[in-house]
Amino acid sequence: MSSDIPSIDSARARHAQWHEEREAALTRPQGNLALIETRWYQPGAEIPDEDAVTPAPGTVTVTRLARADLDTGLQQEGLRLWDAASPAIRAFQGVDVYDYDPHWVVRGTYAPLADGHTVPFEHLRDNGRTRELAVPGVITVAIGGAEYRLSAFDDDGVLLLVFGDPTNRESTYASGRFLFVERASDEFARAGEVVLDFNRAFVPPCGFSDQYNCPLPPPSNRLAVPVTAGEKRPRFAAGFEH
Repeated sequence: MSSDIPSIDSARARHAQWHEEREAALTRPQGNLALIETRWYQPGAEIPDEDAVTPAPGTVTVTRLARADLDTGLQQEGLRLWDAASPAIRAFQGVDVYDYDPHWVVRGTYAPLADGHTVPFEHLRDNGRTRELAVPGVITVAIGGAEYRLSAFDDDGVLLLVFGDPTNRESTYASGRFLFVERASDEFARAGEVVLDFNRAFVPPCGFSDQYNCPLPPPSNRLAVPVTAGEKRPRFAAGFEH
């Protein structure tokens, strides 16, 4: 673990700003808290026009999305309904977060894998089945005296690390957390150093709406050391359930 940062005060200020911007993003009209429904249609089925499924007048908007059907492998299309005044937004009271800790700014090395390399990721709502996600490379890093080879998948041109650690059973989101890795997509094929700032580990979208189907940490990404950095859990008004 590395603590050689330019200024602890400026790092804390940047972390506070990140946390503030993160909470603001969650409550946007298409932020994580706004998703109220995801509708999937059978491959080849006609998808209704967005206007046909949007209550009017109101605060709901509709977007399209697609994925591979687990049974057939064919493209399966769907619709997402977002409500800018959702019950979750109204009940949201913030996200608990650990204090900034420079010791959780960890340096590692990135090594590219062959084009087309995938790793099976179990998803929260797929009943134990897995989806193959493109993993352009592995990140080797030492944490708590142990070496790990972490798989970060390509999330629309950004490396996204899904990891778990012992805090998931106590103080952080139970299914694991996410962390973006600062490496441009045009560098996916080149080896080099990467920095994992676990202070920016965050609760996945499924922690804010049950209409998401988040990937879970694969075995290689389950850390034995409690990662006491980053976001813990969201807070909602008493009695709210999502």
